[in-house]
Parts: sequence; structure tokens; C-alpha cells
Amino acid sequence: MTRHHAFVRRLRPGYLALATLGLALCACSSLRYYAQAVHGQGELVLRREPVSKLLRNPATDPKLAARLSLALAAREFASRKLGLPDNRSYTSYVALPRPYVVWNVFATPRYSVEAVRHCFPVAGCVAYRGWFSEAAAEADAARLRSTGDDVWVGGVPAYSTLGWFADPILSSMLRWDDDELAATIFHELAHQLIYAKGDTAFNESFAMFVQTEGLREWRESRGLPPDDGRAQAMDDGFTKLVLDLRDRLQALYASSADLEAMEAGKQREIAAFRERYAQWRDTDWPGDHRYDTWMTKPINNARLLPFGLYDQWTPAFAALFRVSGRQWSAFYARVRALAREPKAARDAELHALLP
Repeated sequence: MTRHHAFVRRLRPGYLALATLGLALCACSSLRYYAQAVHGQGELVLRREPVSKLLRNPATDPKLAARLSLALAAREFASRKLGLPDNRSYTSYVALPRPYVVWNVFATPRYSVEAVRHCFPVAGCVAYRGWFSEAAAEADAARLRSTGDDVWVGGVPAYSTLGWFADPILSSMLRWDDDELAATIFHELAHQLIYAKGDTAFNESFAMFVQTEGLREWRESRGLPPDDGRAQAMDDGFTKLVLDLRDRLQALYASSADLEAMEAGKQREIAAFRERYAQWRDTDWPGDHRYDTWMTKPINNARLLPFGLYDQWTPAFAALFRVSGRQWSAFYARVRALAREPKAARDAELHALLP
């Protein structure tokens, strides 16, 4: 699920922790990993406070109370109008003592754009491992780097336990504006509603569509004008540039070049990507430098992994929503049927729905 803020709008790290449920519930091979997952999830459970209680407390900061009231309104709208789960998720609040709830560690082989995957009994296989401690995430990243992998660590403001726990509103979520806060609640509740084990592209594209359409309906219900689409257009353009780099690297890695030539070619492609970015920014979006921070940091295979995960099938879900008469219940029934299909059949049906 932005995405990505300070990253990319729809690829925000906030949606990169979809299956952190796997952290808390799986019998992982690493005892240390399992222990930190149980401890981290337990800490959230112990720290949460009912939003209703905070709103009744005159000592609650008025700004915090306003954001929590908005979150509750969005949460009620999600169930009443969008047909999303009506449970205790997002009715409690946790003030975190850190900027993110978890840190995800992504890794690829040095000359591959395919993720080192991690598999869990409940969540299936995902392209990252999540840690509730930044230091622990960095230690895991160092271990992977020592084997020669490309690695990237990204902070995550929000995640879903897929309904196994009552997910709280986190202080890390409140850094976003009102639209992003509401959209995140829609996104994460969508994961609770329908989840295809081990199919990140399906799960994230579905939740991204629910988020986008849900936000449109939410704004309309509040008498707000439609989003002007500028941020979405920029995100699409930037994502296209990144996916082009990934395709170029994939072609390079599939060649018969030796390792020295492979490394030189990899660095050339990354340097050329930086030049294409600068030209795109200055030509299409003069004066807008919102992605410059992302570009100033080191780029490797692992850092490219999240791109494309969140919107590969989003146009297909939009088409499915239209043929469902724009009725959420009919739409969810069709999506649920797709989720039960084998992945190959599911992908084929989604591909047929693409414009």
C-alpha cells in the first residue's frame, strides 16, 4: 500500500508492511526474529488507548483530538459506505516512542532484480522482513550485505495484521495529511477483507484501488472537490522511470557479460537513470523537486523492489468495479472469487481486464 511519502506518493513505506502479520504469528526459523515480532506486536497491544476515551479526556491535545476524530469518521465511513470490516481496528491509538512502527529490509542478489523472499504460514511469501527495531533491521541488512546482496531498509508508518489483531491508529500515521490518513485506513481494512496468500501484487493493487476509490467517495461525502491529480500524475511518471531502470538492469543481468562488465554496466545504467530523472523533472515538472531526496540516496536493485507492486493490477480492479455496477458488495464478491483461483489463472483473468 503511497505511498511512499518522502518516498513516492503511492509507494510510501506505510504500505510496504502489508504482511507484518507474518512477523507476529509465524513459526520463523530465526528465534531472534520470532521473539522481536512477538515483543513488538505485544508492545502495541499494551500501549493502545481507546480513541473514545482520549476524546473525552480534556487533557488530550486539541490537535491530536482533531486528527483522531477524523480517523474515527473515516473508519466509520469505511464500514458504512465502502463495505469494509466493521471491527475494533482503528478505534484505538498508540503513541510510538519512535518515528516508524517497523522497518522493512528488502534484499536482492547483486545482479538480479528479483527479491530474496521470505515465507510465513499465514501471510505467504513476501519480498521483505519487518523489524520493530531500527537497529535490528540494520543488523539484518548488514548480514545480508555481507553475503553480497543488494539491500534497502525502509521505515513503515502503518501496517495490517489482516484482522488477527485490532490494528490501532499509530502516531506515525498522523504525520500524513487528512486524505492520506483516511486513505490508509481504507487500504489496511481492504487487506483485512480479502487477502490472497503470497500474491503481493494482487493484494496491494486491490487495496490501492479500494484506497483510491474510497478516498474519492470520502471526499465527495464531505463536500470536498475531487483531487486535482497532480501528485498521482507525478507519481506515475516517476514510477515509470524507475520501472524502466529495472527493466534495463534485468536485461543486463540476463546477458552473458562477466562480473566486472556486469558491475560497470549496472553503475552506468544507474547514472543514466539519474540523468533521465533530471531531464523529466525539469521538462515535465519545472520547479517541483519532491523526488530529489529519494534520488540523492544510493540506488541499488533492492531499492527498486517496491515500485510496481502497488499498481500492477489497479486498472484491472477499476474495470472490475465498473462491471460490478460500482457496487462494493458485488465487486468484493468478484475479487474474493479471484483470490481463490490459482495464481496463474488469477493473473490471466486480471490481465484480460486491463485496458
